[in-house]
Parts: sequence; structure tokens; C-alpha cells
Amino acid sequence: MNLYTDTIRDYAMNTRHAGALEHADGIGEVGLGSAEAGKRLAVRFALQVRDERVVTVRFQVFGCGFTIAACAAAAEIAEGHRLDDLARLTTTAIEQRLGGMPTERDYCARLALDALQAAAASAGGNGQPLQAFISATDRDHLPQLQADDPLRCALLANTNPDTLPDADRELLAGLLAVAVRDAGDPAGALGLSADEFNTLCQTAFPAADPHLLAGRASTQPPTANPDIFTLLLGYVAADASPLAIWIAKALATRAACPGHLWIAMGLSERPLLSAAIRRHLPALFAANSRNMRWKRFFFKQLCDRSGGDLCQSPVCGTCSDHALCFAPAEEETEKE
Repeated sequence: MNLYTDTIRDYAMNTRHAGALEHADGIGEVGLGSAEAGKRLAVRFALQVRDERVVTVRFQVFGCGFTIAACAAAAEIAEGHRLDDLARLTTTAIEQRLGGMPTERDYCARLALDALQAAAASAGGNGQPLQAFISATDRDHLPQLQADDPLRCALLANTNPDTLPDADRELLAGLLAVAVRDAGDPAGALGLSADEFNTLCQTAFPAADPHLLAGRASTQPPTANPDIFTLLLGYVAADASPLAIWIAKALATRAACPGHLWIAMGLSERPLLSAAIRRHLPALFAANSRNMRWKRFFFKQLCDRSGGDLCQSPVCGTCSDHALCFAPAEEETEKE
């Protein structure tokens, strides 16, 4: 699980632009959340400017190695440039300087850029520190499917089998819709065999036109981490229904997609994922007693079982990755 390239590691260890800066002309900060801004700092950039051009850049980070590397790259880019150049800077430039970033860490470049651009705005204004907040992208925080998605609606229009609750039909309608849209092999996009996929469709949507469920993309389905696959199947009860097995396989496979798992599962909000796991994989739900984000929880389980260490800190409350591992309290599903 080592995602650090040599280039990212070199930037993370480069202290040339790290540290405080006295007599700064502009300071920009990014907090970890609206309630924590100014209290628990994530990134601070400080600039000295001459004739509208940055002559000195310093940054301070409360974050992981990827965030440090992104800040070091952003500082390197900024030094010597005009303030109006920084306003046009994008995360792409930072990521290219680093030789690319893992998809699940691309927020680090955004965090660095937000703080740097806040510092530039501060220097171009009255010099008072400016606070920004971590930007959210549609891909990372919004559902892939809208409520009026045509395939989802067509599936739900089928007569409801008496043996399948509405919550499960809605779960499967969204899951099938993203699988059909994302890959030429929808069965593979859910980690299922062709027979399992056909049985699932017949169980949930027996009157659906088979042509609706043919893959629409030329891309290959995601490849599940085999250890995650084995881990999740291990949580299936001995007397569980086939639906529980299908959901475990889908979770393992969709966890290989970038971004949040609830989005990759075709759901409209995070609590619906926890509710589905609670219904069909109760042992897995119980094991995640602290409401860790599900994808993160899967990998932490693997690390714990192998004796490895995924965490930046032994205490979750003081770890710089806390926001990565745990959803905000208002998004968590209440335990019964």
C-alpha cells in the first residue's frame, strides 16, 4: 500500500520552503473544517512580495506526506511569479510537478493551492491573514446518479417482488445503473459471474428488458483487491442469503473505484451504504464500531490482520488523517 513515488518522497522531505516567515506580506490558511478554521490548522502559506512578485514563500503543514509534498511543489512553483499568476494556478500544475498523485490523495494538491491562493489574495489586499476551506469537487462529494436516472427509474418501475424490500430494490437499481454505465461488463463491475449477475437481475427486476442491462462503456471493470474480496466474504454469515454474498462482492469490487465507496455504489448519500451493510453484513457493520469510512476501514482491517500500520498516529483524535478516515458527525449513521 505504499503510494509514495520517489518524486513525491523527495518533495515531502524537502524543507527549503518549510517553516514560518517573519514580516510576511500575505498569509493564507486552510482549516480542516468550518468549525476548526484557525483552531486546528491544516496548511498555512506566507509570502513576501516585491513589485507584485513573490520573492519568498514559506509553508507550515499539519498533514500527511502527500500534503507536505503538494505544499513544497506549490511553493516551488510560486516563488518568482507574480501574484496574478498564482490566481490562475491549478492543481494540475502541482500534480504535474509531483509526477502525479494517487487519486485518493488528490485533495492534498487542492488544499495546498487553496492556502497559497489565499496568501496571494492577502498580499494583494491589506495583508491580513485570509482563511479558506478545503474545496469539494463534484466527483468526490456528489452522487454519480440523479434520482431521475433513466435506467434506475426503469428498473424501479418493475413490479416489486414480494420477497425483496423497497430499500434493497433501490440499492440494487442504483448499483446496476452505475455498473451498466461504467463498463462493458456490468457483471464484472460488481465482481459477479455472469450467472450471478443474471440471477440478481431476475430476483430484483424480473420484468426488466435484458437489453437495458447491457454494458454501455468500452472500459474494463475495476479489479477488486483480492485481499479485500476475501475479507468481505469472510463477514458473510453461514446462513446468509445470496443477496448478502452479491453485496459483499460488489463492495469489494466497487472499493477499487476512485473516490468514496457510497458514490461508486450508486447511492445518493453515505448513510445508505451503512444501512445496506447493516442489513446484509451485520458482522461487518458491528466491527466498524467507530463509524470509520468504509473503504478506509477495509484497508485498516487488512493492515491490522497482517501486523502492518496504515495510520499516521496511534490516536485517531490527534491524527492529521482524521478527516480522511471518519465522516463528519452529521453524515454518520446512528448505531442502534
